Amino acid sequence: MVDFDLRSAHEHMRASNPLIQCITNTVVQQFSANVLLAIGAAPAMLDHEADAAQFTRIASGLLVNFGTATNQQFLAADAAIDAANEDSKPWVLDPVSIGAVDFRTTRIRRAAASGPTAIRGNASEIAALAGVGLGGRGVDSTDEVDAVIPAAAELARSTGAIVAVSGPRDAIVAHIDGVDHVARLDGGHSYMPLVIGTGCSLGAVTAAYLVGATTASARFDAVIAAHAHFKVAGERAATGAKGPGSYSVNFLDALYTLDAKQLAGAQIEADTFEGSQS
Repeated sequence: MVDFDLRSAHEHMRASNPLIQCITNTVVQQFSANVLLAIGAAPAMLDHEADAAQFTRIASGLLVNFGTATNQQFLAADAAIDAANEDSKPWVLDPVSIGAVDFRTTRIRRAAASGPTAIRGNASEIAALAGVGLGGRGVDSTDEVDAVIPAAAELARSTGAIVAVSGPRDAIVAHIDGVDHVARLDGGHSYMPLVIGTGCSLGAVTAAYLVGATTASARFDAVIAAHAHFKVAGERAATGAKGPGSYSVNFLDALYTLDAKQLAGAQIEADTFEGSQS
C-alpha cells in the first residue's frame, strides 16, 4: 500500500481558502458554489469574456466545464486558460458530454491540448477524449472505469495532466518519470448520481486541492485528496438520507464536517506500470 499525504493536502487547502474561478454550466453553478464553500474554498462564477482573464490572475485556480456552454463562455475559457498558464495557476478541464455533438467536442479537444493540470470526467468522457470511445449518453457514462484506465494513462502522457475517472470506484492516473501511477478509491453512495452537480462540482474541488501543488507527485496527491474528500463525504451523507433530496443536504454537511484525520482514512489501492514516453 502506497501512502498518500491526504492529510497535508486537506490541511493546506483549508488553510489557504483558495478562490476558484468556475467557468461551468448553468445547471450546477449554485451547487458547485455551495460545495466549494463547504470544503473551505471560495467560489467565483465569473465567465464573461471581457474580464475572465483578468479575474483568473486574481483567482487561485480555474475550472473549465462546457456543460451548457455559450459563445461567451467559450471565449472566456480561451482567455482564462491562457492567463492561468501564463501565471502557472492550476486549472481543471471537465470534458462534459464530449462526443455528443461535434462543436462541443472540438472545443473540448482544443482545451485539452492547452495544458490542463488535471482532467476529470466519467469513463465514457475520458475514453472519448483519449480517442478510443464515442462518449456516453449525454452526461451519463456507458463505460466501466477499469476498462478505460489504459486510455486515461495515454491521455495523461499526451497532455501532462493528472487524469481522474469518476465512477462507483474512481481511478486517478498520473504519468510521472516514465511510469504510470494509478490510484483507485472506493466510497460514495448510489444516491450521488441522482444529485445534479456532484460530478461537475468535483472538478471545482479538484482545482481547489491543486492550488499550491507544484510537483507532479504533489499534484497526484492533491487530485486523490479531492476525490477522497468526495468519496468519504458521499458515504457518510447516506446516513439518515431518505432519498436524493435529503442526501444532497447531508452531502454538503458531510463535506463541511470532514476533517483531515477522516480523509486520511480513505481506502486507496495504488498500482504502477511502465508507460510509454510521450
